[in-house]
Amino acid sequence: MAKGMSIKDAIKVFEEKKGVVAAEVEKAGRAEWDVPSNREDGRNAIYAENVQVSVYMRTCDLLTDHHQVVSSLLVCRHLALSTNSIEKISSLSGMESLKILSLGRNLIKKIENLDAIADTLEELWISYNVIQSLSGIEKLQNLKVLLMSNNKIASWAEVDRLAGISSLEDLLLVGNPLYNDYKDNNALSDYRVEVIKRLPNIRKLDGIPVDVDEREQANAAKA
Repeated sequence: MAKGMSIKDAIKVFEEKKGVVAAEVEKAGRAEWDVPSNREDGRNAIYAENVQVSVYMRTCDLLTDHHQVVSSLLVCRHLALSTNSIEKISSLSGMESLKILSLGRNLIKKIENLDAIADTLEELWISYNVIQSLSGIEKLQNLKVLLMSNNKIASWAEVDRLAGISSLEDLLLVGNPLYNDYKDNNALSDYRVEVIKRLPNIRKLDGIPVDVDEREQANAAKA
C-alpha cells in the first residue's frame, strides 16, 4: 500500500494539479474508478464502493490535522478516502454539505465521530474494513445507503441497530460472517427474508431489489 500523506498536503496537490480551489469543489477524494463486482445466484450486481471519479486525496490517518483543512470544505458533498490505511474516523465538523462518505478498503474498526454530519449524510460506503459493531449508526437518521460488505458483522443484534433508521433503503452485507453463515448452508433466501423482516423499509439488499414474495414472507414471519 502506498505511503499516505496528510489531508492538507493532499488537498494542495489536488489544487495544483487541477487548478481549482478545494473549498469550491463538491467532490473530494481519489481520482480513480472503484467498481468491485460480484455474482450471486447467477445474478450480476455491482457491490462495494460503486463508481467514483473524484479528486485526488490520500491519507494514512483520516484528518490528523483536519480542523482547519476540512472546515474549509464547506461545499463538499462527496468525500472519498477509500483504499488507504485509515484506522479511525475522526471528526468531520465543518463539512455541513456532505452527502456521501466513502471509506472502503481501510482498517476502520468502528463507526464513530459522525455527529457533525449526522443530519446531512445520506450514503456511507464502508466496505472492506474490520467493523464488528454498528453501534453509533443510529445517529445517521437520514441515511439511505449503507454499503458495508466484507466487514465483521456476525449477529442479528447488529442488524437490529439499523431498525431505527427509517430512511435506509439500500443495504450491502455480503461477505460479513452473518451473511457467510447463511451462504455456507445454502440458505440465502432465509437470510434475505430475515433482513427484510427486521428492516421493512429496505428496497435493495446486497445489490438485488427486494421482490414481492420476499416482502410477503417477511410480513408473515412477523405475524
